[in-house]
Amino acid sequence: MRAWAVNRPGPIESGPLDLVDKPVPVAGPGELLVAVHACGVCRTDLHVSEGDLPVHRPGVTPGHEVVGEVAAVGPGAEAAGLTLGERVGVAWLHHTDGTCSYCVRGAENLCPASTYTGWDVDGGYAEYVTVPAGFAYPLPAGIDDVTLAPLLCAGIIGYRALKRASLPPGGRLGLYGFGGSAHLAAQIAIAQGARVHVMTRGAQARELALSLGAASAGDAYDSPPEPLDAAITFAPVGELVPVAMRALDRGGILSIAGIHLSDIPALHYEQELFYEKEIRSVTANTRADGHEFLALAAEYGVTATTHAYPLDHADTALADLKAGRFDGAAVLTV
Repeated sequence: MRAWAVNRPGPIESGPLDLVDKPVPVAGPGELLVAVHACGVCRTDLHVSEGDLPVHRPGVTPGHEVVGEVAAVGPGAEAAGLTLGERVGVAWLHHTDGTCSYCVRGAENLCPASTYTGWDVDGGYAEYVTVPAGFAYPLPAGIDDVTLAPLLCAGIIGYRALKRASLPPGGRLGLYGFGGSAHLAAQIAIAQGARVHVMTRGAQARELALSLGAASAGDAYDSPPEPLDAAITFAPVGELVPVAMRALDRGGILSIAGIHLSDIPALHYEQELFYEKEIRSVTANTRADGHEFLALAAEYGVTATTHAYPLDHADTALADLKAGRFDGAAVLTV
């Protein structure tokens, strides 16, 4: 099968990925084999390709926003209730041990034994992928594959970041960066009654934000027109943390989405932390987050703004993502 492999982690401009031929994987015990129809292009894939995230599997195939159909059911996987030909989603969280103290208390995203699609195991920049049946998502009908793909990470992680920000009902939310994840989280927040202010570098992204119902849209380092009850930084730029903290009202919370962030400058306590402001990180997600988000996305009619690329052009899609050449999300089609 055709698959991309990260053979030389480094700047995307240096060509760290190769399009190679890999054997079609076999569904092992408790696993599903999924024929890939579409796979979203996530900034985490860029971090894996460029080496910002350390190599866990040499030659790994990236991709963890997979929409496809069940092509084979491994021994014991029938218990999950997913059948041949059913459309399913494969997301970032690949497996947890289910027995550690974090899993037992419902925080499986913190499991020390957790593994991740497209980092620890081969992902969806390929024609086939395997997934433990309990970690595959049944998908809602009536939404096409390309539109669904970004919901499986960008959407789920954005929702987790929104939950971590503890936005009060009818509150004022600031979003720093407005790519694939932010434009989905914004739709949930607006549907739930929030006033959303977007700060981002791209003119196209600002236009998209306003078209989705944002109350304002400015440059990444601009001050919002009113103090914020909560904020989320989606851009992996540590310099935005003190900017966002200064924009928070008393008791406001900043949620930092994403798995990689450049260094945060020193914070000024009185200006940026006093009055019980908080900073919270976001680490992956639980499956419960995923199921909640997919249900809300269907209820609120959340849609992804997408730009389709053929599988053979995955390297171009990642380069365009890095350069900010599109708004919304890129999706590979197989």
